Amino acid sequence: MEISKTYSPKEIEDKWYAYWEKNKFFKSTPNKDKEPYTIVIPPPNVTGVLHMGHMLNNTIQDVLIRKARMEGKEACWVPGTDHASIATEAKVVAMLKEQGINKADLTRDEFLKYCWEWTEKYGGIILKQLRKLGASCDWDRTRFTMEENLYDAVIDVFVDLHQKGDIYRGYRMVNWDPQAKTTVSDEEVITKEMPSKLVHINYIGDDAEVIIATTRPETIMADAAICVHPDDERYKNLIGKKVRIPLINREITIIADEYVEMEFGTGCLKVTPAHDQNDFALGEKHKLEVIDILTDDGKLNEKAQILVGEDRFVARKMIIKMLEESGNLVKVEEYKSNVGTSERTGAVIEPKISLQWFLKMERVSKPAHENVMNDTIQLIPPKFKNTYNHWMENVRDWCISRQLWWGHRIPAYYLADGTCIVAKSLEAAVEIANTQQGKNVTATDFTQDEDVLDTWFSSWLWPISVFDGFKDPNNADINYYYPTNDLVTAPEILFFWVARMIIAGYEYKGTYPFKNVYLTGIVRDKQGRKMSKSLGNSPDPLDLIDKFGADGVRTGMLFSSPAGNDLPYDEKLVEQGRNFSNKMWNAFRLVKGWNVSSEASANQGNKVAVDWFRAKLNSAIVEALDHYDKFRMSDALLVTYNLIWNDFCSQYLEMIKPAYVDGQSLPIYQETYDATLGFFEELMRLVHPWTPFISEEIWQNIQERAGNDSICIQEFPKGGALDTKILADFEILFELVSWVRNTRQSKQMSPKDSLPLSINTQDASKYDHLEDLMKKMANLSEITFVTSSVKGMSLVIKGDEFGIDLGENLDVAAEIENLKKELEYTQGFKKSVEAKLANERFVANAAPDLVQRERDKLADADAKIKAIEEALGRLG
Repeated sequence: MEISKTYSPKEIEDKWYAYWEKNKFFKSTPNKDKEPYTIVIPPPNVTGVLHMGHMLNNTIQDVLIRKARMEGKEACWVPGTDHASIATEAKVVAMLKEQGINKADLTRDEFLKYCWEWTEKYGGIILKQLRKLGASCDWDRTRFTMEENLYDAVIDVFVDLHQKGDIYRGYRMVNWDPQAKTTVSDEEVITKEMPSKLVHINYIGDDAEVIIATTRPETIMADAAICVHPDDERYKNLIGKKVRIPLINREITIIADEYVEMEFGTGCLKVTPAHDQNDFALGEKHKLEVIDILTDDGKLNEKAQILVGEDRFVARKMIIKMLEESGNLVKVEEYKSNVGTSERTGAVIEPKISLQWFLKMERVSKPAHENVMNDTIQLIPPKFKNTYNHWMENVRDWCISRQLWWGHRIPAYYLADGTCIVAKSLEAAVEIANTQQGKNVTATDFTQDEDVLDTWFSSWLWPISVFDGFKDPNNADINYYYPTNDLVTAPEILFFWVARMIIAGYEYKGTYPFKNVYLTGIVRDKQGRKMSKSLGNSPDPLDLIDKFGADGVRTGMLFSSPAGNDLPYDEKLVEQGRNFSNKMWNAFRLVKGWNVSSEASANQGNKVAVDWFRAKLNSAIVEALDHYDKFRMSDALLVTYNLIWNDFCSQYLEMIKPAYVDGQSLPIYQETYDATLGFFEELMRLVHPWTPFISEEIWQNIQERAGNDSICIQEFPKGGALDTKILADFEILFELVSWVRNTRQSKQMSPKDSLPLSINTQDASKYDHLEDLMKKMANLSEITFVTSSVKGMSLVIKGDEFGIDLGENLDVAAEIENLKKELEYTQGFKKSVEAKLANERFVANAAPDLVQRERDKLADADAKIKAIEEALGRLG
């Protein structure tokens, strides 16, 4: 079969992904004869498209799932999407606005019809894009958080937790997004430092006068009191007296509370219970009036009395001017303040008193807290345990209601008399009212709650609901695949999603939902900024795949991406990934282009080269498997990369490559050729999880395969016995070859110039198996063994001295200078080793092999010093 000169990723990727899907290699069903290995995808927003974070996250998941599949496990990677209430509703509202349609003019059902149309049109985009990346999901299992079974699961859980007393409805201070017109959870509030103004305002009464400082002068109309510290000598005599709010002249009382910091600002605090979380708590404590002066879209309402209908930020500027005109403005200072913004819309969050539904977290969160802290569930890297612990120790009730239409509608039904019945359906609510509460009502007497549930209230059930574990708690899938094995996700949703899934797992399955949580880093640009389309600093992943190939992008993203650490993205990384693919392709073409003969003489060099690479391959596999076990994914990749690029392509193939005579390549011995193709096959299986496309292409071309066979279902390499002796011997070979080549280069000699080598050793036989390779790789004219000093330039390796005679190319003065520098360095190195071995604590406590290595270093240093001194003596 003719192999194309260049590797063409696009053609090969499309071909093999279609082949994998056609043959259902990714499909998984419960198999009692196999160990299950399960990953559930962090469901991307149904409105989303592939971004750099998805690339990193899903590549890691695919590496884990492909490796498990090759290890003979029943590998199941469940894909799906999240309905993303706020994001999707915002997109649909914007789309309707472009069409001249206002959401407020639509019924709920009419609006939801548009949402479903949007979802059907755009909902599958990101899943199609994941195929381009090579994601080996079981696409037959694709789930969506708003599909019927998953919808029912959410409603069932709400009803259950309400019956347990864990879900309640009440007025609380919440985070309000005026743009989306809905509450958002604490975790969805992003704090940003913003420039603002610290406005000092004079409040004057008949017998009192105080100055307060605030960054929110537009809320003074909602003030309920002025608060001072009870021990503050400046204000003790004012406690209980009244002052008037500027511009509206409403009287408020000066109260005292230890909450106030005397040293901060003026020591006087305006208390605005409706518009500040801490003020709300103070207001409850002192039974203050709550006056909400803002509408749901952040404008002043009638309770403000002035500037009614103005946007809060416009009103802020206007109030400062009005205060100046009224004489109540003392001064304005430039100020930096931390401001909460909505993760979804970017709008500045408004603290707001609102009637909402909440989930009590104290009881349900305890198992999730305990089982992460005791490592039943492993966070990788473990540094995130501290963050997790802090959040779980200070967990607050979860506001689960959202003022939206797209989502899981809260199953609460109201009668005109205020009765609220939580039930799975309207029919169930009617039955409860009539049979349990003695009422006589029909369905038309009820009104369902208008709100929907927080998106995370559906995705926290994901590891259970994707296997229909609520619909049928004992079905074959949930019993086989749950708990899942590994979760790969971003640290920023550790609390949004991960902690809550763990809570749901213990609440509804009595155990954890996954054993390991691998937390990826954030992909950042060269300036350290998080990559995002809004900043314009993020390449389009599909453009990268088109330019560098999926395999190139996959490896490029993971060359330097340790768990939990941010990835500083540089296009050179994916260039390196593409070069890796090209390296493998060119190596394969080279080998397949050789002439093979069973009659060619088997030279000793080839046999020992084969033995060495077998040992190197076994060693690398063991090392890579250890990295996999410890979730050191980048390290596992680098071991594989170095094995293929350096050890196989640069060293092994160079050793066995047939010589050219009269412009023609000599044939390679059949046994060596077969061994090399065997190595190629094993290397492709080793690298397959990282580079699935090119490894499949090469594997299929190594030999004739069955029509429905694939590398993705072959056995992942296990390695074999470690031959440490041959590995050590070849370390000597590589050091010697490197030294000879570097010496030639430094003397500006042609690589074609052969040089004689002499070796001063007590045991010449130990080099018998290396002589052919020494001559071939270092271009040596002859090798002689001596028992006295070697001739020419010398190098000591493992106690033996190697010399090359440069003849008239040797610059004696320069060589003497170099030898003196090397002698000084080696003597210093020897002293450092002696000091280490003189440390009794080190010798007593260090591992025996570590101590022996230091003793070997000392012996090598002694031999080297002796050889250098002898060389200096010869040179005069």
